[in-house]
Formats: sequence, C-alpha cells, structure tokens
Amino acid sequence: MAAALSAWENGARRVFLLERGEELGGILNQCIHSGFGLHKFGEELTGPEYAERFAQALKRTGVEVLLETPVLRLSPDRRVTAVQRGGIFEFRPRSVFLSMGCRERTRGMINIPGGRPAGVFTAGLAQYLVNVEGYLPGKRFVIVGSGDIGLIMARRLTLEGAKVEAVVEIRPTLSGLVRNYVQCLLDFDIPLLLSHAVSYIYGEERVEGVVVCEVDSKGQFIKGTEEAIPCDTVLLSVGLIPENELSRQAGIPLCERSGGPYIDERFATMREGFFACGNVVAVFDLVDYVTLVGEIAGKHWKESEKRTPRFRLLPGEGIQIVLPHYLCNPRQGMLFIRAYRALNKAHLLFSFKGKVFYTFPVPVCRPSEMLRLESRRIPWPEEGGEITVEITGEEIQGLS
Repeated sequence: MAAALSAWENGARRVFLLERGEELGGILNQCIHSGFGLHKFGEELTGPEYAERFAQALKRTGVEVLLETPVLRLSPDRRVTAVQRGGIFEFRPRSVFLSMGCRERTRGMINIPGGRPAGVFTAGLAQYLVNVEGYLPGKRFVIVGSGDIGLIMARRLTLEGAKVEAVVEIRPTLSGLVRNYVQCLLDFDIPLLLSHAVSYIYGEERVEGVVVCEVDSKGQFIKGTEEAIPCDTVLLSVGLIPENELSRQAGIPLCERSGGPYIDERFATMREGFFACGNVVAVFDLVDYVTLVGEIAGKHWKESEKRTPRFRLLPGEGIQIVLPHYLCNPRQGMLFIRAYRALNKAHLLFSFKGKVFYTFPVPVCRPSEMLRLESRRIPWPEEGGEITVEITGEEIQGLS
C-alpha cells in the first residue's frame, strides 16, 4: 500500500494493487495489539488501525485495488498473470513492485524430533485463529522461539485464560524486541528459558508435553539437563522467510543471506523494471520501516532502467545483513543493518580495500532491532568498489 500510494503521489496515474486476500493489510489485520506507527505517525496504533490509514489514503487516489486477485505467474519481461472470480487476465506494466511479505518457518525446518500429534502450530497461525476466527487452539502452551509474534502470543493467550508454561529460546539472548519481552513476558510472569531447546515433542493423538534441554554455545543439547514440561499445544516462533516464488519466476537474483532480491538504494532489483519492498526484501523489525522502504520504491517508479552500481556492500564480521546490497548513488536512501549478536559499546566499521574509512558508534545493538543510517552522512570513497561492513563490541549475555 505504501509503494502504491507513493507511486501515485509521485506522478504515476495507472497504478494497480493486486491483493490475494479479501482485504488490504495482510498480516496487520490479525495483529490487534498496539505498538505500530510510532515512527510513521508518532502514536501507537493496532495493526488494523495502521493498515486502515493506508487503505483510506488509497481511496483518495486513483489507485485501482483488486482484492481476491492472486498473481499466478510473473515473467522476466514483466508480464503479470492473475486470476479473479471472472477468470484469468494478463497485463504488462512499466514497473512491478514486489511486496509479497513473508511466511513462517515450520517444525520440519528446525527438525524437532517426536511424534506427529495434533497441537503444533506456528505462532502466526495461532494468532489468526485467536484474533480473527475466535478459536483458542489449546489450554497449556509451550512457545518455541522468542520472536516477536511468539512473545505477543504468550501475552494474548494468557489474557484469553490459557497457561503459557515457558518460552524456549535456543540463543543466549532474546530474538524479539526488548519492549515485547517486558510487556508480554515479565508483566505476566511467563518464564523465558535462554540457551534451551525443545529436544522432543511427545503425545499420541494430541501433544502431551515437550522435553526441554540446555544447549551449549554451538546449539548442541547438554546431556543430563532434560526436563519434561506437560502441555497440550506447542507454538513455533522460529523465524520468517521472505516469500519470493514470484521473484524466482521472474528471474530476479536473490540474496542467500536476506532471502530477498538484491536491491539498490531505490529498492530496484537487479532485473529492469522490478522493485521490491517490505518483508519480501528482508525481515524488517518494524512495520514503520516496511512502509518507509515501500515509499522509497514508489518514489522511483519512473526509473525502471537498470543502473550500474558504484558500491557493493558486503556483510563482514558480526553482520547478518546489510541493505541495500548495492549503491548507485550513495547520496540517496539509507542503510538497514542487522547484527548477529547483541552487543554493548559497539561500533560499525566501514572498510574499503582493507582500510576502515568510517566508524559509527552504537551504544547497544541486538539482532532483533535493525540499525538505520542515512547513506548521505557516510563519507564514501571517491573510487567505487566493494565496501565491507562489520560490527564490534562487548557481547551481551542474557538480556543485559
């Protein structure tokens, strides 16, 4: 929605927004908790409220919104094949904005041993069942992973009368936002087990419990630390994957680290005429940032031609991802950086040809919170080439 709105506000007059769901907003519609919009609007909104502001703004434009219209195919020459109740149709726009979001990682992707009883859900699915459909999928829960959706669901399920026995996190630090740990776990006395993992799910027809073990620094189970926790439901909050099947169809190069298309500062992909925005590029920590990058992409809708990058940004020591991957004009846009570990007294280091040319102090950084820098404030080298971004600091153990 942000990209469509931005494109319209920057002069585009034939903008089509294709949404496979029954309404706009995607995952925001099931996020009925507050905390959205602090950066964008300076106030706390729920997910539906945040989405509604953009839906209303779109109504004041000529953007044509096509609901219940999944895209079936996307060709490298920007030919879009979609379907509605009336049938299949095809068109070829000047620019395509990819904004398909993410999907959740499942039990099979993290290899939790045990039987196949009912009662294992992803946290997002459980959120949909509780908040949209009005079903409580269990009574006693163990939540695997301390991602934000899992933390928020721990609180939500408690408010609905369920018992959350524990949140189990394999890392030595929190995966979600600290504010969600405080508001969702501390305030409701829900235990958080860091450096622990579920080693077994037991039960026949329905989950009857899990076995939890401590893990070492390599994530291996430590013998003798097994503890059984009875429960009837296991929620998985173990990460998101950018949904890029259509990007692959279009032949757009994808980054293994971020899971999304390689992009430059305009959020233009490496294939001419395609832009990517939001969580289809990488998993952003705030919806406000998702909006921001959508607005950046929409602003450049006319610039569908492929540019020659001046710099390639490479994640170095301590860095998970750096966005954008390429810079054509380093005076434009901004950088989003995610660290591997939680650090105190950290410094970002930018190196060119083995020499550090810029450092940026970061008092505290966590993998759950992306760092954002304005690109124009960095004194980029005159000569183009590869820039390595690293981060150093004192590692945080636990929560502080």
